[in-house]
Amino acid sequence: MEHPIRFVIEKKLDGALGRAGRIQTPHGDILTPAFVVVGTKATIKSLTPEQVSDLNAQVVLANNYHLYLQPGFERIKKAGGLGKFMNWNKPTMTDSGGFQVFSLGVAYGKKVSKMASNIDTENIIQKDNDTISSESAGSLAKIDEDGVTFKSVIDGSSHRFSPERAIEIEHAIGADIIFAFDECTSPLSPYNYQVEAMDRTHRWAKRCLDFHNSSVNSNTQGLFGIVQGGRFEDLRKKSAKIIGEMDFAGFGIGGSFDKNDMNTAVRWVNEILPENKPRHLLGIGEPRDIFGGVENGCDTFDCVAPTRQARNGALYTKEGRINIRNAQFADDFTPIEIDCQCYTCTNYTKAYIAHLFRADELFANTLASIHNLYFIVGLVENIRKSILDGTFAIYKRNFLASYYK
Repeated sequence: MEHPIRFVIEKKLDGALGRAGRIQTPHGDILTPAFVVVGTKATIKSLTPEQVSDLNAQVVLANNYHLYLQPGFERIKKAGGLGKFMNWNKPTMTDSGGFQVFSLGVAYGKKVSKMASNIDTENIIQKDNDTISSESAGSLAKIDEDGVTFKSVIDGSSHRFSPERAIEIEHAIGADIIFAFDECTSPLSPYNYQVEAMDRTHRWAKRCLDFHNSSVNSNTQGLFGIVQGGRFEDLRKKSAKIIGEMDFAGFGIGGSFDKNDMNTAVRWVNEILPENKPRHLLGIGEPRDIFGGVENGCDTFDCVAPTRQARNGALYTKEGRINIRNAQFADDFTPIEIDCQCYTCTNYTKAYIAHLFRADELFANTLASIHNLYFIVGLVENIRKSILDGTFAIYKRNFLASYYK
């Protein structure tokens, strides 16, 4: 079918899967690679949409589950859709709520991330009974073949998402790019459970696509399918083949990964997915991971890290992150970065920002978030430029050597 989302490749990386391109949406083009700013509840915490736009951000992603709970998808539809509701006139995305299957399920109340380091694959395969599963005690999400029953993080009330219900909500919210409902698993889940969850994700993907294609919303919103399979090569490749053969407008690559070898898993997937459609790497925002994702064929990335870390006083610089609360910055009357052109660095010093954090002033969150988003949006924009002018390898080497020195 003819999709409302189209993708044009402008230049490919020599000897790699990376490319610079353009995603065409009803609300404007997204020049790729691009960083997608996360506005979970139709807002980027502590910032106005105008401030986010001034950072050269091209697209905002909101969360289907959270907007369903508050203020309710019917209210957003009545307001004219996500963009009008939040006063954002550029492209928008919504995830499906699939991540909440993980965060409210196996990960709830535990220090479990969808990214893990040094995963012992063989050990996980062997120890099925000793590894956490989606049915962990105390979770707020229970999975069955037909969907997921959630408990509200607001009042504990019970709610039900089937694949069709998730897409119905995304249709009402009205983002340009929406994602199929999937099961995001833990990187510690055993092989047998990864197979079970992946197969279920594939069945849900088909149901999402059928429901979407039967709606008039298929003329204005592009549905992306999501590849799962954990850290296992055979599962990732199988998922990429099955999802890639479905007629989605684009694709998302979901967790869970071994962080130390994420690039390999991404390459497995993107060597199989159709080249002529966009690929989004979900929940990735660390600079080295973005470089790896781009090099291995991903076009867009989203992550809460830049703003979340900003609110904790962690600020990005070309020489790595700094903690602005450290005593050394209390009398430092220079910008966060001398050559940074963001509003924060143009007008304020590290000493002032450090004062705001120490005094628990809300303005600290605004200034820190502006700088971090400007930094990460600009980084991905510069990666795009380096692909176009043939200097990607040099730019990657120099940036990473400085940032992780």
